[in-house]
Amino acid sequence: MGPTVALAHDYLTQRGGAERVALTMAQAFPSAPLYTTLYHPDGTFPEFAEVDVRPSRLDRVGPLRRNHRLALPLLRGAVESQPVDADVLLASSSGWAHRYRGARRTVVYCYAPARWLYQRDRYLSGASGRTWKDLWRTGLAGSALDLLGPGLRRSDADAAARADVYLAVSTVARRAVQEVYGIEAEVVPPPPAMDPDGPAAAVPGLAPGYLLCVARLLPYKNVDVVVAAARRLRLPLVVVGVGPDRERLERLAGNGVRFVGKVDDAQLRWLYAHASLLVATSYEDYGLTPLEAAAFGVPAVTLGTGGYLDTVVDGVTGLYVESPEAAPVAEGIEAALARSWDQEAIGVHVKGFSRDAFVARLQAVVAQEVAVAGVSGTHREIEGR
Repeated sequence: MGPTVALAHDYLTQRGGAERVALTMAQAFPSAPLYTTLYHPDGTFPEFAEVDVRPSRLDRVGPLRRNHRLALPLLRGAVESQPVDADVLLASSSGWAHRYRGARRTVVYCYAPARWLYQRDRYLSGASGRTWKDLWRTGLAGSALDLLGPGLRRSDADAAARADVYLAVSTVARRAVQEVYGIEAEVVPPPPAMDPDGPAAAVPGLAPGYLLCVARLLPYKNVDVVVAAARRLRLPLVVVGVGPDRERLERLAGNGVRFVGKVDDAQLRWLYAHASLLVATSYEDYGLTPLEAAAFGVPAVTLGTGGYLDTVVDGVTGLYVESPEAAPVAEGIEAALARSWDQEAIGVHVKGFSRDAFVARLQAVVAQEVAVAGVSGTHREIEGR
C-alpha cells in the first residue's frame, strides 16, 4: 500500500470561499478522505457528495448540522475524538481543522487564526439596528467566549505548534499567523472558483446594472454598510448570501435592495456577469469575491485593507475606500461608476491567480511531506526491530 493523504476542513455546513477551497483540495487529491466536524449536504456545495467525507459524532445531531455556531463549545472535543489515519494531513483551517491528530505529517492551509478567539470584538460587532433577540444571542456568544477563550487559545497554540508546514491564504493571513503563533508561513493564494465559461441561469425579476454584494450575512461582514450606501445613492443592490443577520438587514434595506439568499453556481455566474460593480466592505483575510467578479470583467469597490490588498489593484481592477461607513463607500461607488475600466487589464490580473498554480503548489508541498513521512516511518520500523 502506498503513502496516504487525508484532508480536513472545519465544518461543511455553508457555501463560502473556504468551502470552495476545500472542494478544490478534494479535487486535487481525489482519493483522500475529508475529515470534518459537521457535514450538512443541503447547506454546502453539492460536489462534496462525490468526496469521502468523514464527519465527527456531532454530525448525528441535526440542529448542529444546520447551525454550526451552536456547536462551538463541543467542536474541540469532536476534533480530538476523531483521529486521522494518514501519512500526511492537509488541513483547511480557520479555527478547528489544524487540531486534527494522527497523521505522521501535517500541512495547515490557514485562512486566519480563529477570528472568534483573536478578533472577538470584530467578530461580534454590528449592533446597529439589532433586536433584543439579536443582542441576546451576541451577549450569549460573548459570554461563552469569555469563559472558553483562555483554554481554547492555549490549545489552539499547541495545535499550531504541532504542524510541520504552514501555508497562508494571503499576506495579511501570513502576518497574523506570525503574530499569533510565531510561525512563518508561505502564501499560496487560492484561485477564483467561478469559471465564467460555465453555465449561467438568470435570476427572475432582475435587470442588469445593479450593485452586487456577495457575503455571508454576519455582522462583521458589514453588509449593512453596503445597504446604507446603495440607499444613499438610490441605486439597486442585490445581496447574495445567507446567515443569521438577514432579518436585521432586511429591516434596514429599502425597496431597491433584493436579498436572493443562497444561489447555485449557474445563478451566481449570471449575477456576476450582469452586475455593474461588486461592493465588499468586510474585513477579509482573503478578498475572493473581487477576484470572482473580475473574472467576469466587473470591477469592485472594497476596503483598502486586509486580503483585498492582494486581490484588488486600486485603479486597475477596482477602487479602495478608507473605512466601512456609508459615506465613503457611496463616494467610492460613484467614482467607480463614473470611470471607464480596462477589461484586458482586469483579465490579466485574474490570470495571476490560476487554479493550476494553486493545485500544483499544494501537491508539491504534500509530496515533500509524504517523502519525509516515509523516511521517518522507515526509521521507526528499523528502531523497532
